[in-house]
Amino acid sequence: MSGSKSLIASRSSSILTIKEKMSSASRLTETHQKSMHAGIIEAEMLRIPEGWFLMGCETGRDDEKPVHRVWVDAFELGAHQVTNAEYACFLAAAKSAPPPCWNDSNFNDAKMPVVAVSWHEAAAYCDWLSQATGKPYRLPTEAEWERAARGGEEGTLYPWGDAGPESVPDYPKRWKNGPEPVGMYAPNAYGLYNLGDNVHEWCSDWYDAGYYGRSPERNPRGPVDGKRRASRGGSWRHHIKVTRTAARSSIPPELQYADYGFRVARSLDR
Repeated sequence: MSGSKSLIASRSSSILTIKEKMSSASRLTETHQKSMHAGIIEAEMLRIPEGWFLMGCETGRDDEKPVHRVWVDAFELGAHQVTNAEYACFLAAAKSAPPPCWNDSNFNDAKMPVVAVSWHEAAAYCDWLSQATGKPYRLPTEAEWERAARGGEEGTLYPWGDAGPESVPDYPKRWKNGPEPVGMYAPNAYGLYNLGDNVHEWCSDWYDAGYYGRSPERNPRGPVDGKRRASRGGSWRHHIKVTRTAARSSIPPELQYADYGFRVARSLDR
């Protein structure tokens, strides 16, 4: 598998307080209740501001170089990875077979991220959600994902700075046999949970290790074709469970891995 399996986690070094957990759960519940009558659960979406940022890492892998300035238009990104509860609505509507691991107790909690979905299945979910809601859902680009993961920070390995894995709350105790329910720990500066841990997240781009040397400066969307789709973020099953902000990964789009999930993005009206 291409890409680093190194480190990123949330901006805060402390677990969410009970009050914060209740507030987060309340927001997600309100969002879910608004859509459940239609057999849909829409994730909480957060606005990521437009702007320039430095994409890549000079001390990272070769595919993270050169560091280059990128402009990303404002967009919205799911506060958390798509959950089993959300994906179940899609399966029921599409009358589709569930992905592998669906009935495995290590993966089937309703609030866990759905796993073992191929890139094609993740894209199909976005298409279905767009048609069902009339809103332009899609997978994020690599550039959008990295801008969101940085949370407005520049020049650091992780959103909180350059501290290593030991700074992640409860790191030795987490992700033993599978992912954890989303939103258990503090979000990054943009309010995004698990952006860099729990599961790898599919991006819309085709993957090309040398793409940074020729990518456009504004809203890069990856090469026009390829054999592997890009992904970002860490994985519960790797030795290092979370990843650096700039780390890239990829696999062929038809594969269904137990540490692969996704979160949705949404375009804004211009």
